[in-house]
Amino acid sequence: MYKIKMIPFNKPYLTGKETDYITDAVASGKISGNGKYTKMCQDYFENKFGFKKTLLTTSCTDALEMAAILINLKEGDEVIMPSYTFVSTATAFVLRGAKIVFADSLPNHPNMDCSSLEALITPKTKAIVPVHYAGVACDMDAIMELAKKHNLFVVEDAAQAIDSYYTGKDGVKRALGSIGHLAAFSFHETKNIISGEGGMLAINDEQFIERAEIIWEKGTNRSAFFRGEVDKYGWVDIGSSFLPSEIIAAFLWAQLENLEDIQQKRKSHWQEYKSQLEKWATANEIQLPLIPDYATNNGHMFYILCKNLEQRSQIINKLKEKNTHPVFHYISLHSSPYYIEKHDGRLLPNTDNFTDTLLRLPLFYELDTQTVINQILE
Repeated sequence: MYKIKMIPFNKPYLTGKETDYITDAVASGKISGNGKYTKMCQDYFENKFGFKKTLLTTSCTDALEMAAILINLKEGDEVIMPSYTFVSTATAFVLRGAKIVFADSLPNHPNMDCSSLEALITPKTKAIVPVHYAGVACDMDAIMELAKKHNLFVVEDAAQAIDSYYTGKDGVKRALGSIGHLAAFSFHETKNIISGEGGMLAINDEQFIERAEIIWEKGTNRSAFFRGEVDKYGWVDIGSSFLPSEIIAAFLWAQLENLEDIQQKRKSHWQEYKSQLEKWATANEIQLPLIPDYATNNGHMFYILCKNLEQRSQIINKLKEKNTHPVFHYISLHSSPYYIEKHDGRLLPNTDNFTDTLLRLPLFYELDTQTVINQILE
């Protein structure tokens, strides 16, 4: 019997140079981290996207944990973030003793509703953490104005937002992750640019640069020592082993060399979905992704918003019968087993709606998009 070829939700894309650069890193005798490939990657990000300083990390979670340390988060401080996000967005701050105050999503997009944020600010609020869902920008002007008014830090969770942009009221187009005081990126295998596991902290406020490097190097001033800035190095702050090995950085460099090609291909798949599914979506009361005028699409994710949980389950089952694997996304963090009793009890109806209705379609470099579209329309 002929078996239908499986179409997974995600398939990591290899450019062909990854193992060459890994071999080069190993041959160099320097594989522990902060070597040639780490510096090449960091320079690339700073030059291309305008971050003042970048530090590669072993994950986006680690980058967020570094951010929580850098803003001197203490027990009882409050951090505002969306409930519709990955658990790492919250745990990085919970580890420092913070209380998480969850904001609801917009009615038509999983990004948090900025108009609801000011009501959540108290004297204990320390930071706002916008998550750019699907690589689509939050309203950063509104968030930065609130932060300035209330003297808060802004940490962008840009895990999904590499090579995506925000155009502010001043008409200036800025890379996501370059607007808040700090930002965290992910290079997990499900992202556009990958290194298996991996991440990056972007630092846009100069007051954090020196200390970030110390935290990154286990709480020591080791990096400054190797640059000749101090005559010996020692333990000067808290920190951890946040930096990745050169093997991970070498893999990432092969990806960065092909960033434009990867992005073009992913955005092409995204556009195919959108143009060919519009009539079907309208006929079935399904919403396709919204890109606000101030935002760009980086081809990270194509999702649909079903009219209810039952319809979503039917579409999942229909595609799985054809060996294609769409997936839903987050369970609202405010209703999670760990946090439900800590949540303040506010209802977050838009967040809960996305938990029940959002469905992500397969999207990766080598995807045969037309096959998935045909299966949906059949």
